Amino acid sequence: MTRKRRCAALAVTTALLGTGVALTAPPATAASAVQAAAGATVVGEKWLDARTVDLTVASPAVGADLPVRVVLPTGYAAHPDRTWPVLYLLQGAHDDYTSWTRETDVVDFLAGQDVITVMPSSGPTGIPTDWWNYGRAGSDYETFQVDELMSLLRQKFRAGTKRAVAGVSTGGYGALAFAARHPGTFGAAASYSGILDTTAFGMPTVLNAIVAREGLLPLTLWGNPLLNRDNWNRHNPYAQARALKGTGLYVSQGSGVQGGDFGNLEGALLEGALWSQAHRFTDQLAALGIPAQVHFYNGGAHAWPYWRQEFKASWPTLAKGLGLS
Repeated sequence: MTRKRRCAALAVTTALLGTGVALTAPPATAASAVQAAAGATVVGEKWLDARTVDLTVASPAVGADLPVRVVLPTGYAAHPDRTWPVLYLLQGAHDDYTSWTRETDVVDFLAGQDVITVMPSSGPTGIPTDWWNYGRAGSDYETFQVDELMSLLRQKFRAGTKRAVAGVSTGGYGALAFAARHPGTFGAAASYSGILDTTAFGMPTVLNAIVAREGLLPLTLWGNPLLNRDNWNRHNPYAQARALKGTGLYVSQGSGVQGGDFGNLEGALLEGALWSQAHRFTDQLAALGIPAQVHFYNGGAHAWPYWRQEFKASWPTLAKGLGLS
């Protein structure tokens, strides 16, 4: 387990045990008040190889320059008039936009799949959302990823209209939240150990710990989970599940400490903390008559060895949503 993942697991485990966390005020985000209509722009570009490029994008919605990794299919250069579907891969908490290429073989796996793969920054917390920030203009990673970035991909890389989204941990939250909050935008969405019912027992505490771990005030996320319940529900995949009808869905979750990976006790504890809320979410889908491919497995940990397997297992669902099968 890397230092970042140890920190993430310890932060959440500490929160679940009720230990206090020191907080500091969030950084100023006045620049994010600039209207997204002004448009995001690419202000930096670094090619890592013939297919992989790191962009630096000036985002009006976030009010910052953000890194984005783009991986092109092997046939991209040979078809200069073609448009391509886009797969979003979202990072987890306390990680960054390089995590998918660092921890998986996704570049090789998707080489011949005729899809542009994009891995955008979700900020230090890895929660890709529009931050409440006490009702003032805050960092809007959702607009950046769903609207601004897609517009740039259309202009620069001939992105088409077919999209799918997948993510680990807080990125799993983002995948299902994006699909629910933007119906019809994504043909498929996949979550691997994601936070899919943000108001379930213990989940506000988990989210607060993630935010506090980065030195931010938890209330800046969506406000108070009781006093600002409407805002929490607007961002909760469970509460918005009805809007997922028609989207191809894949949901996986391990039980963690119950038969878990005791070589990674912190990861097993964190995975177990998410077990019941994942069941609550998939039960909601079933009650609404919304089909989903669900994989609940015994043990496991909140870690990449499990997520690598789940991504490949989910690929048929994602490929269908991308129009590739």
